[in-house]
Amino acid sequence: MKEKRKIYNLTDSSLDNYNLLLNEAIFHNANGYIGIRYDFEEGYPDGYEITRSQYINGFYDYAEMKQAERLYGLPEKKQTMLDVADTQEIKLFIDGEQFSMFSGTLMDFQLYLDMDRGVTVREVKWQSPKGHEIALKITRMASLHQLPLFLIEYEIDPLEFRGEVIIESAHDGNVCNFADPDDPRTADRCEDYIIPESCEIKDGASYITSRTSRSGLEVCSCVKNVLSQKNQTEFLIDNNKTTCIMRTKANSGRKIKLVKYAVLCDSIRYSDCSMQAREELNKALSVSVSEHHRKHEGYLRNYWKNCRVEIDGDDELAQAVIFNMYQLNQSVSKDIFGNIAPKGLSGDGYEGQYFWDSEMFIQPFFTITNPAISKTLIESRYRQLDQARRNARILGHERGALYPWRTITGVECSGYFPSGSAQYHINGDIAYAIIAYYLATKDIEFIAEKGAEIIFETARMWIDTGNFYKGQFHINDVTGPDEYTCVVNDNYYTNALAQYHLRWAVKFYSMLKEAGRLDAVAKKIKFRKTEIRGFIKAAEAMYLPYDEELKINPQDDSFLRKKEWDIATIPRQNFPLLMHYHPLYIYRHRICKQADTVMAYFILEDAQSEETMRNSFLYYEKITTHDSSLSQPVFSIVAARLGMEEKAYKYFGDSAKLDLLNLYNNTEDGIHTANMAGTFLTIVYGFGGFRLKESGISFDPILPEKWKGYDFTISYENSRIKVDVGEKECIFSLEKGRSKRISVYGKSYRLKDKLIILRPSNEKEEKE
Repeated sequence: MKEKRKIYNLTDSSLDNYNLLLNEAIFHNANGYIGIRYDFEEGYPDGYEITRSQYINGFYDYAEMKQAERLYGLPEKKQTMLDVADTQEIKLFIDGEQFSMFSGTLMDFQLYLDMDRGVTVREVKWQSPKGHEIALKITRMASLHQLPLFLIEYEIDPLEFRGEVIIESAHDGNVCNFADPDDPRTADRCEDYIIPESCEIKDGASYITSRTSRSGLEVCSCVKNVLSQKNQTEFLIDNNKTTCIMRTKANSGRKIKLVKYAVLCDSIRYSDCSMQAREELNKALSVSVSEHHRKHEGYLRNYWKNCRVEIDGDDELAQAVIFNMYQLNQSVSKDIFGNIAPKGLSGDGYEGQYFWDSEMFIQPFFTITNPAISKTLIESRYRQLDQARRNARILGHERGALYPWRTITGVECSGYFPSGSAQYHINGDIAYAIIAYYLATKDIEFIAEKGAEIIFETARMWIDTGNFYKGQFHINDVTGPDEYTCVVNDNYYTNALAQYHLRWAVKFYSMLKEAGRLDAVAKKIKFRKTEIRGFIKAAEAMYLPYDEELKINPQDDSFLRKKEWDIATIPRQNFPLLMHYHPLYIYRHRICKQADTVMAYFILEDAQSEETMRNSFLYYEKITTHDSSLSQPVFSIVAARLGMEEKAYKYFGDSAKLDLLNLYNNTEDGIHTANMAGTFLTIVYGFGGFRLKESGISFDPILPEKWKGYDFTISYENSRIKVDVGEKECIFSLEKGRSKRISVYGKSYRLKDKLIILRPSNEKEEKE
């Protein structure tokens, strides 16, 4: 494998409405704090449907969610991420003619995403109706160094043109969230969530301060335009929109460059967001644009070092993998006030709320590549722990904490409890992520300070929810990951995860006690040793459904008693099923939306024999629709684990290109972040056979037939390990940190510098 990573820049030159909508998400700019959908600065002709939006991670308002029947505890309002401002608009006039991609003659055009520099670039060569020719290069960046900053560099090359140039750069506070009443994954109506309170010009910059209509939050957006040559400037303010009009002269051979600085600050993070916006703007103006790029690119270089993945033999697939990991970095919050939503910061899909996606797909990626980010995500859940306690009381539990299924701040935002609040496994998912973080870092201090409190409080929920019956511990009336089978008894995934959760609660209790760090958390939550005995008893007696005849783990205790529904008989246009069939009709059939029991095999493979896992995999493969984008990566990983290499590759290939090919026909609503993380997990946990366990780390690499090789890097206990899988051998290199004990193909080694292992298909010998 080559040492230097290939560059897989993404390019497009589409102008049809379908692809322009997709490009809003695919080419968007974000840094985990702010997100800006990609739109042409000058706008579009009448009749084009676009969703021009800018977001702040965790910034929200409340919306009504009226219940048809007002039963106790059902939420009647939800939180939704807001479109906060429009700082993108730039209109260009050449000798009185307005530049447009849809008028005059488009001589050349390319839009591309540079994933090494972290920018989106549009290059255009255009001839006006009068025959004037100009070239444009427009570069956009959401800074990874200064998170509130969004930059647009607008470079005009007049070519042979001489004459007047007018640039109108706008800043608009009149915004509205996207809505689609026919899609349950988006908001059902457009509302004025955010109301501008002031709009003013100070020191040549425009400031718009707005307040949310219900949550009482505030946001200030600020824009400053800096032109490279002398110009006449005037400002217009009209209905909470400012326009900076710059008039100048063009001379052939001399480029004109506008740098548009935009900063966004919210009252969640800052006590005075208006003052902070001024400070951020001054900070942005205090250094050169090239310095902004240098620091931004430095962050990205370090990111790529930690999560390097290369595929030798399929450049198209390699590009998709790099794109997916690039988008994960754009989407994930870099502070404790946000998290990562299923659509990241690329669209309004799922209203910016956080799900189990964070802990079970995305956080595992960061845990073994950038564990500091994983720690921040756990801290964001810790910040919501009190709200999780209140949520538990609403659902009738006197003690403990229950995290909501959908949320932004910790308040339940799921209006349909059978596939929402009933998914108690969210507690186990969060616990699993904390345990994985500990296994990868051995950060017992963090466990003592915050992790253990979450672990203990959420573990209490299993004891209160479940009960003993004939010597076994059962958990009734819950929903597992498969949302086509709701409110069931003894969901296998939930029970197996609860067992794992309870056992680790006991382990952390012992660790903290031995380290002299238990008293503080035990006193805070009034945690007693008798509870630990209860955890042990419930874990040992946990009921895990098993069918002797089929030799599989049924998804739940009633699953095998339901009607069969042959997927082959369902019309193609009726997928996803939730959009075409009543929920009760779906629930009564033996059909799955996504990996459920199979998901449990991925995260808890030691709970069952290989025979049971294989039988179950083949069984669920026939009845799973994969209507969820989370499903195929899991099937790929487990297929690889079971030696089904061809199936593993098929599921991986379909999944990795989900957004680039718009396979679910909803990428315009935003990218699929959890699926993107699943791409990395498939390569590392699936083909690479990586496992992170209490016993240490291990690898069992396989090589798909269509590849010549692949490599990836992981972080483990402050060390970085590169794994290079070739046709004949696997090379393990310690790139940073101290030597580590690793297991490869079941044999233990000490990795000090470089380790070369012949693959099992060759002679079984090793050299070091």
